[in-house]
Amino acid sequence: METQGKVTRIGMDIHRTFSRVSARDDAQRIVWRRRLEHCDRLPLRAELARWPAGTPVVLEGSFGWSWLADELAEAHLQPHLASSRKVARWRDLHGLAKSNRTDADLLSLLGFEPPRLWEVWLPPPEVRQQRETLRYRMTLVQTQTAFKNRIHAILHRHGLFPEMRKLFTAQGRRWLQQLVPAQAKGLPASARGALKGYLQVLDHLRLQIARVTRTFRRQLQADPTAQRLCTLPGVKWILAYTLRAEIGRIERFRSARHLVSYSLLAPRANDSGEEDDAPPQGRHVGHYGRRTLKWAYLEAAHTAIYKDTGLRAWFDQYTHGGRDNRNRGYIGVARRLCQRSYVIWKKEIDYQSEPPPRPGTRPRRSQVVRPVQGQPAAPLVPAACG
Repeated sequence: METQGKVTRIGMDIHRTFSRVSARDDAQRIVWRRRLEHCDRLPLRAELARWPAGTPVVLEGSFGWSWLADELAEAHLQPHLASSRKVARWRDLHGLAKSNRTDADLLSLLGFEPPRLWEVWLPPPEVRQQRETLRYRMTLVQTQTAFKNRIHAILHRHGLFPEMRKLFTAQGRRWLQQLVPAQAKGLPASARGALKGYLQVLDHLRLQIARVTRTFRRQLQADPTAQRLCTLPGVKWILAYTLRAEIGRIERFRSARHLVSYSLLAPRANDSGEEDDAPPQGRHVGHYGRRTLKWAYLEAAHTAIYKDTGLRAWFDQYTHGGRDNRNRGYIGVARRLCQRSYVIWKKEIDYQSEPPPRPGTRPRRSQVVRPVQGQPAAPLVPAACG
């Protein structure tokens, strides 16, 4: 127990079936190293209960950290999540070879750095549950798209070319069902059997997707923040749930710029030694962030330009009426939606197409315009005294 009392920082290198643990004291010396097995939870919890309560434990943000973070929290410890990318670069910077023992020692040493540049946000259990439900629906939709593509492939291989957009409507499904019976013409027996199986799986997938979507609506109807997100142009229940789950807590972003960067919508350029008038080289929108957020804002941008006159005007001006740089235009609209979602979430207000006046500015006086001439009805300059 005396050795346990000296521990002030703990580093845990997580693997699928075990974890390597290193503990340090106030002088940053290694106190002990252990190996924790994951198969049996009772010995694991007993070991965690022997550690000093309130001790910071640094975990690497690799696969499988969530359940261990919950176990550490239940043992009255303080779990912290470290970026795997930054830990790997720090190890390479010091010229250390990668090993389980080295990683655990490095993670235990990270807890002594005051500016915690290595730390990433550890989402609470309720946010992780929302994300898991979101990914479940995304997987179902991707699987549904794959089966639809297989149905298209069967029809094309046998010379049947229906209209793509109407194939999976009510009318199109009736036409597909007519190809399944044995007496139907147009498809051989093997193709009819595959088509019948694909349609059955597709019906089951659509049922599961509908159930998850109803779960989304029930959760969002009781969430004021999600209802405010639905006021954004182009954002409805599915995209609002995506934003709510992926952002998690708006307080962890200091400004809208940080949320834009996290959403992979901030333009960056890796250029050096180029001419001033030359186009930028290596421009991209970021690599490290939430790709699901980027997808959600881009999906909303395609609809927002038809629902918001201000965004449409900016899009037309940037793309010259949709003729040039359409993809960059959509990225710009998505970036503006991301900034406005930050404002309505942070200030707890609904979306407004017209921005509110800034504090201290005078309201504009509406002027009556003369017909035809387009001039104000009242003279702007008083008449000279005769």
